[in-house]
Formats: sequence, structure tokens, C-alpha cells
Amino acid sequence: MIKTIEDVKLEVNPSPVVLQGDEVTIDITGNFPPKYFAKKVTVEATPVLVWDGGEAAFETVKFQGIDAAGNGTVVSWENGKSISYMAKVPYEAGMKDNARLELRMSGAQGDKTGDFPAVELSLGVMATQDLVQPDEQFVIAPDNFQRVMTYVQDLTFNYNYQSSAVKRAEYNDEDWKAAKDLMALAASADSVNVVGVATSSYASPEGEINLNEDLAMKRANSANKAVSRELARKKIDLDEAALRAMPKGEDWEGFKKAMRASAIADKDLILRVLEMYSDKNKREEEIKNIAKTYSEIEERILPDLRRSQVAITYTVSGYTDEELVDMSKNNADMLTVEELLFAATLFDDLNDQLEVYQNTTRVHADDFRGHNNVGVTLMAMGRMKQAGDAFGAAQTLNSGNGTVQNNVGALARQNGDMDAAETAYGKASGSPELSYNKGVLAIAQGNYGRAISSMGNNTTLNLALAKILNDDANGARTTLENSGDDSAMASYLLAICAARLKDNAGVKKNIDAALAKDPTLRARAQNDLEFRNHKAALGM
Repeated sequence: MIKTIEDVKLEVNPSPVVLQGDEVTIDITGNFPPKYFAKKVTVEATPVLVWDGGEAAFETVKFQGIDAAGNGTVVSWENGKSISYMAKVPYEAGMKDNARLELRMSGAQGDKTGDFPAVELSLGVMATQDLVQPDEQFVIAPDNFQRVMTYVQDLTFNYNYQSSAVKRAEYNDEDWKAAKDLMALAASADSVNVVGVATSSYASPEGEINLNEDLAMKRANSANKAVSRELARKKIDLDEAALRAMPKGEDWEGFKKAMRASAIADKDLILRVLEMYSDKNKREEEIKNIAKTYSEIEERILPDLRRSQVAITYTVSGYTDEELVDMSKNNADMLTVEELLFAATLFDDLNDQLEVYQNTTRVHADDFRGHNNVGVTLMAMGRMKQAGDAFGAAQTLNSGNGTVQNNVGALARQNGDMDAAETAYGKASGSPELSYNKGVLAIAQGNYGRAISSMGNNTTLNLALAKILNDDANGARTTLENSGDDSAMASYLLAICAARLKDNAGVKKNIDAALAKDPTLRARAQNDLEFRNHKAALGM
């Protein structure tokens, strides 16, 4: 039987055998023809991958004739039988060097047993997938730096009944003193600027409607005049448009709020009675009457409603870029976390960036962003172990942050821990960087269609690789040509595209370019089954 094994027409798919994910899967089909498999014969067959220095056996399959004892697959003498076999073994790096897939068989008939010579089925392993590049996109946690901050200083002027004159006592209040201090600071410091004054003014609701509306306007003007006079004393110019008066008339809502917050025993009844009046003038008359009965309304509630509320808007300008560059390295303790994170972006040199981010972690140790950004910078410097420690610190401080999880997952993938990468990506929020990184992981997992979908329009070597592995050599070549990448690996992938497209001249042109840029690729090219039909083009 072994002498006519060709009659079984065994076919291996794919051939050469390929790496996909972290496994090598083979699919063997064939057919025992009629009157081929003797009735009392048993055969055990084991596909084995053999390479220099190692071998890996796939699952053994058993066949037996119709009169043989055993539990193998029965093959009819009269009709024969079709064969369909699929199995997988874990991939090992040595498999890609001059490996072959062979079939080892042993048989028995009665008391006679014996091993047959191995039959070579296919070349293997074509490990193009392991050309995946460590080009994951690590993400800097952004700063919220604002060089110019806007603030508001609040100030209240209270008035006597039906008066719009600012009382002398108001100028002794703490809020007026604070406003004066602000204006003095604005006058002396270039970094502080008053940019606007907005006054909302009110009258208490026991006066006539027309009178209250006019009174509110006069109170707004008097408040603005008091502020403008002080600004003038400090020689601070403010455009008229920046000085706004916003009279509100009677403050009925403020009255209700004050009543509810008071200790007046009948406050709920009083409010229900007053709310029955749809005529505002009648309601105001009733408030006057009630105030005569309840002294707290007359003495506390109504006086507080006769007011102007002034909002002085001012800006404070932060340090210049030059100051931030100097302070972030020499006086980092004086800077906020936002200033330090922004200052790091002002440097081009990775060592300077790292120093500033490390200063950030020292001064603001509880902010995850400094640790995360230390990790990203260390990755750019090729210091993966230290980057992992920094990402770990960031994760401890903010395990739910999508940026951190993206970076943790990307590093895990580069370290070969696909499960950890997938777990981290599952906790990360959606972003273009995360999507791309999931694509790189998908290549390593052998899911090339998903990789292409995840990577979007990124014209990278990894997207081209995913297209090659997904049997789209033309699309891969277009991606590489549009990438602007002139590296040795780009040329090597172009050579693979040419080989798959049966372009012998393209193989030679691109492999020559790849080896000129990186001679160490020669050893790989010599054994790479992508070029099995192009040895002459390789000059090997």
C-alpha cells in the first residue's frame, strides 16, 4: 500500500503550511480508492512538522479494513473512503527555518507490524505573520493647560428704601475691599486684567411696578459708577461696552426664596396668600401691609432685596513658554500639574520630555497623567521594562482610564501576552489609537480581516501585512506605496507582494533594496517560503 500512496491523492491546505495566530493548522484531504485498503489491515498515520533541531507531531489518526479489529476509521475494500483531517500544533520559532510536513505511518496485518518510510506532504512553515511590527500607538494623557484663566470677583451693594445712592457703609464691607485689592493688583501686574463689569440690580417687591423698574436701573448705574470711579483711580481703562447694567426690577423670586428660608411661623400661609394676587400692584400693597405685622420682613428680608450684584470679570495670564521651559526643569515645585504637562510638550528632545514628566510625578504624584506620559516617553526611547512600571503606576491611580488601558494593552501585546492585551483593550474607551492597536493584536491572533477593519486608513506596514495575509497582495502593495515608508521592512514586504503576484523582477528589485538597507534580513529571505519560487531572483 505504501508503494502506491500517490493513489490516495493527499492534499495539504494551505501548502506551504502557514503560521496563523499562535498555531500551525493543517487540513489534509484525500481518498482511498476502491480495492486499495486490505480488509485485515490497520494503519496509524501521524503528520509531523520537522525542522532543524526539532519536530512537532499532530494528532494520530487510525484506519482499518472491514475485517480488522480495532476502533479506527473503517475503510471499505469495495468502495474505498474519502479522507478529511484537520489538526493544529502550537507554533515554535524554529519551524520557519527549512521545515517540512511529513506523514509517518505504521501498519499491521495479523501478527505482522511495521513502520513505513515517511512521506513528505508539504513545505512549512511560512511564518509571514511574525513580521508584525511593534508600531502600536501609545497615547499621551493630555493637559488642560490654559495660559489665560478667567475669574469673577463678586460684589454686592445694598440700598435704603426707594434710594439708588450707594451707602457710605457699603465701602467698608469686605467684598468692596476685595474688589479694590483686585483693581490694585490689575493696575500693578501685567498678568492681571479687568475685562468687564456686569451689574444686576433689584428693588424690593413692596414698591410700585413703574417705580421699581426705574429704581433698579438707577441702582445699576450707581453701582457701575462706584466701580468705574475706582478703576479710574487705578488708571485702568475699560471700554463702555464692557460696563453693563442689567436692571431686573422687583425681586419677587428673591422674596419668596428669602421667606422660605426664614423662621417666620406663618411663612407658608403668607406666600400662599400673596401668590393669589395676579395683579402685581395689589400684591405689592399686600406685602406692605404684611410687613407692618411681621417685623422680620420689614427689617431683614426686604432690605436685602434692595441691591446691586456686581460681577467683575478679570483674567490672569500664566507663564510664557520660555518661563515654563525653565521652571519645569529647575523649579517644578512652583508649577501646577497642567503647567508641567504642557511644558513637556515644548521640548523636542525625549530626554527633556522625560525629565519634565518625571518632575510631574514627583510634584503631583497622585495625578495618573504624569506616570502615563513617563511610560509613553520611555516606550519611544525603547525602555520597555521601565515603561511598564510607569504604566502600572498610572493604572493604580486610575484603572478605569481608557488612555492608560490602551497603553497597558499595547505594551502587553509587544511583550507577547495576547490575553492581557485583549483584557486591557476591553477596558479602554474608543479612540483611533485603540482601534489601530486592536488591529495589530488581531494580526498576531490570526484574524486578518478584523485587523484590516480596525486599522482604518492608516497606511502602515502592519496594515499592508494584514492585507498580504488576507490574500490581497495588490492592496498591500498600494498601501506600502502610499505609506512613504522607505525602511528595509517596507522593501521586504514589497518583495513578498511581488512574489505573490508572480512578479520576478519586482522580487529582485525590492529584496535587493531591503538587503541593502538591512543585511541581516538575508538569513530570513534565504529560508522564507514566500520566495520559494524565486530563488534565482534572490541571487541565492
